[in-house]
Amino acid sequence: MRETPEELDALQTLLDTSLARSTSHLRSIINAERTLTAEQLTGVLTGMCTLALSTVTAKGEPRISAVDGHFLHGKWHFGTARDAAKARHLAARPSASAAHLRGEDLGVFTHGTVETLNPEHGEPSPDWPGLLAYFKDFYGDDAFDWDSDVVYFRLHPHWMSVYAPDLSALTTESGS
Repeated sequence: MRETPEELDALQTLLDTSLARSTSHLRSIINAERTLTAEQLTGVLTGMCTLALSTVTAKGEPRISAVDGHFLHGKWHFGTARDAAKARHLAARPSASAAHLRGEDLGVFTHGTVETLNPEHGEPSPDWPGLLAYFKDFYGDDAFDWDSDVVYFRLHPHWMSVYAPDLSALTTESGS
């Protein structure tokens, strides 16, 4: 777990307010007995988690693709090729949705706005050096030309909900 106590508090507040603002239908599926706390969630979302990422084209059409998601400091981080369609979509329209699913044991659903962490012709995020070290450690220092091949994003959630009917089913897994 990489989250500070403040980040865990913010994530818990987000989870609580998101569920409270949800429809009665969703609350009939995701409730106190079938969800996780922020601390439990950060303990489960370790390593790389495959995300289904939804972006929007210039015509307003939805597009979904898979990315390697890393849940760090209470937010999803993911990368793609700089010339990928999803990178263009996110640069022009930074709203995105992401879902991480593990069969019927876990569903993490997130809506928010992305921030580009290492823009090609701009200043990187202040925490980019630490994140880059994490990604290089995870993928290997020579996996990419880190300056020109890949662009990384952070999804700042304004809504997040977690479906987890049985925590014990998740504690036997690590990552996905």
